[in-house]
Amino acid sequence: MIPDRDSTQWVLLTSGTTGAPKLVVHTLASLIAPILAGSHRTSDVVWGTFYDIRRYGGMQILLRALLGRGSFVVAGIKEPVTAYLARLTEHGATHISGTATQWRRALMSRDVQRLTPEYLRLSGEIADQAILNTLHSCFSTARVSHAFASTEAGVAFEVNDGREGFPASLLDSKSVVKLKVSEGSLRIQSARVARGYLEGGQCRPVAEADGFVDTGDIVERRADRYYFLGRRTGVINVGGLKVFPEEVEAAINQHPAVRMSLVKARKNPITGALVAADVVLNGDSSEFGAGDRLKLDILRLCRERLAAHKIPATMRFVPSLDVAAAGKLVRHNA
Repeated sequence: MIPDRDSTQWVLLTSGTTGAPKLVVHTLASLIAPILAGSHRTSDVVWGTFYDIRRYGGMQILLRALLGRGSFVVAGIKEPVTAYLARLTEHGATHISGTATQWRRALMSRDVQRLTPEYLRLSGEIADQAILNTLHSCFSTARVSHAFASTEAGVAFEVNDGREGFPASLLDSKSVVKLKVSEGSLRIQSARVARGYLEGGQCRPVAEADGFVDTGDIVERRADRYYFLGRRTGVINVGGLKVFPEEVEAAINQHPAVRMSLVKARKNPITGALVAADVVLNGDSSEFGAGDRLKLDILRLCRERLAAHKIPATMRFVPSLDVAAAGKLVRHNA
């Protein structure tokens, strides 16, 4: 491992999609630990990422390119997606990363079809089966993976089997990253964990007394696999019943007319809240009908996959969704 001889501190912002961003302190050692643990080709790799390189996800890709002695195509802070896709194509990008939302936005552009990547990576948000299937279909010769990582806990693992969620066997592995599920929440312990939160000039540990970081990501085991339901802080309470917005979005996104969706709470005097959905359609949605007919078809799909209290009470089609600087959907309740 490259020694952190000068004990440098790298202060990064969390995504802040559900609240105010926090300042997280890493060391060079914690940042490069997941990179050194893998095997990465060198000079023939051309990396690209939709992430801002000042955030954890983008910083990881930049460091991968530097340590692997490959090339890196930097995205401009306010560069349009179409312009960046053109530059990725021009420079022959072989490895490209981004959040699920960033990939969905990229897929709305025809310029994405000119890319010929070898490897695609998703992280930062739940990678549902719809986006994984779409990327496999669009880039049939590329390897598509999704990784679990957070600014506080670092990179925990990568999934390469083309399925959402992750194998339950990861909790029993002898990996340098230890995983456990407590009270439904995924918890992580490793040398990749940040040193702490920077608050008032002091560094408060991110890990709990047992050394594990509570990610706040709720998972559910089904047979031999764990599936992500959503963030603990984002749950919608419908008459005392819990709804994770990401779970409903995953169902909506399965419809072939849908490009992406955002589920949120709407206040209701009887149940406290109702489930509402904003939906962005893809360019080929006209064949499924328009307006109420298409909404009914999407709701039918939801009823096949979700409990009754999770079905959106209202749905509207919108041209776009707000995306935070970290590349994730902005989540707030109306």
